[in-house]
Amino acid sequence: MVDIQTISIAIASAGVFAAAIYYIFQIRHQTKIRQTDLVVALSSAARSREFVEALADTWSAEFKDFDDFVKKYGAPVSREPVSVSILVICNFFEHLGVLVKNKLVDAHLVFQLFAIAHFWEKVKPVVEGMRKEFHEPALYEWFEYLYNEVKKREQILKT
Repeated sequence: MVDIQTISIAIASAGVFAAAIYYIFQIRHQTKIRQTDLVVALSSAARSREFVEALADTWSAEFKDFDDFVKKYGAPVSREPVSVSILVICNFFEHLGVLVKNKLVDAHLVFQLFAIAHFWEKVKPVVEGMRKEFHEPALYEWFEYLYNEVKKREQILKT
């Protein structure tokens, strides 16, 4: 009688343990799916006409430093087309950086889909000038964080 009771307790315990393991795997799988869905949505937004035009404006803008940018394109926070385009790009990558930092999206997917380094290097003089002008040293810090993470990964891949 004791043997049957012990066996049934062991079987019940094994069933609970198996269910818990299954549930953990399901949660991980659902988290991956949600992260992938978010990256796909962001990627879709990045293919919108407005965003592509902002990318083109930003990429084609020619300036040496912050003062040269202001001279050619006006204040960085203005309604001037190139200024607006740079802000669109910076805001997008800033939000993306927050998501990556908080592990709400898969960093590897983000780094594969978006040309973070190219655009940070392009807008860096404008961002640094805005930080000084507005006394906001953390302005677009998460965009810069993304850039630094990309560079770290590049170093790891080189070794």
